[in-house]
Amino acid sequence: MINLLSDTQTRPSRGMRDAMADAEVGDEQKGADPTTIELQERVAGLLGHEAGLFLPSGSMCNLIGLRLHIRPGGDEAIVAANSHVAGFEAGAPAAINGAILRPLDTPSGIFQPAELEAVLSTPGDRYAPRSRVVCVEQTTNMGGGRVWPLSTVQGVLEVARDSGLRAHMDGARLMNAAVTGGEPASAYAAGFDTAWLDFSKGLGAPVGAVLVASEEVIQEAWRFKQMLGGAMRQSGVLAAACLYALDNNVERLADDHARARRLADGLAGIPGVAIDPSTVDTNIVFFEIDGAADFCRRAAGKDVHVGAMGPSRVRAVLHLDVGDADIDRALEVLSELA
Repeated sequence: MINLLSDTQTRPSRGMRDAMADAEVGDEQKGADPTTIELQERVAGLLGHEAGLFLPSGSMCNLIGLRLHIRPGGDEAIVAANSHVAGFEAGAPAAINGAILRPLDTPSGIFQPAELEAVLSTPGDRYAPRSRVVCVEQTTNMGGGRVWPLSTVQGVLEVARDSGLRAHMDGARLMNAAVTGGEPASAYAAGFDTAWLDFSKGLGAPVGAVLVASEEVIQEAWRFKQMLGGAMRQSGVLAAACLYALDNNVERLADDHARARRLADGLAGIPGVAIDPSTVDTNIVFFEIDGAADFCRRAAGKDVHVGAMGPSRVRAVLHLDVGDADIDRALEVLSELA
């Protein structure tokens, strides 16, 4: 089976499993799990922040990250309309945090500083929601794995600072951006009040993400982690997988990017398929074809799994469990079906 549904489909390698088995553990809630502490400190340093907090999922990172900034009672978070926060977290920002989402409609998932400035509410306007926090998703998922240019990130942060807004980075695929964008992860993440890094996607771990911020903010984040049932016990078993990923699976993300471009180039030559390979920055490939759902169903019947993301939109995501031969086979099957 060739699984291109998502980079969440990765399975832990033998080396990662060995690291998990050998992990030194303790009670995480008591601050006594040395492996979890090591991971939190390492990710905080990697992203240019004071402290980190190990959480079960990226969605919980977004939930807690926004809760740290949002005051229930009419505060708004400004997000890309196709971001994970807006469309794939079961309405949690509103249901749990009481946040109003102000969506910016941008197909790439990247908005410009001027677009942010244009939607900010006027301070003191009692009729409008209070603009409170801006969210950046690096890389953009439904935008096609696009990398926010550092200059755009810095411009958005400048508008946020000048307007009294907080800033939150959804860094689910931040290391993909760092590998292909030529900038360290800290260059993208350090200017945000909260940011996080996911390990269960291209980095290949089975569970886990780390939220980073100042020491004071992370202490408050711990309270929300406890409140949401995210606190764990001997979490070093999971943290060890994430440390292994940092040591072994970061630079190899470039292989996923190269295979994504090869897949996109191959798809561009198939009649009936519409794609612009130049838009493929990292490991996510979107293409257009009539009857996407039926096309994906027939592809699955031939053991090539891609995802329908609309009536004519299909997504394929490259990861460490997909090799060159798999790309060749996938192109053969998709071409036959198209």
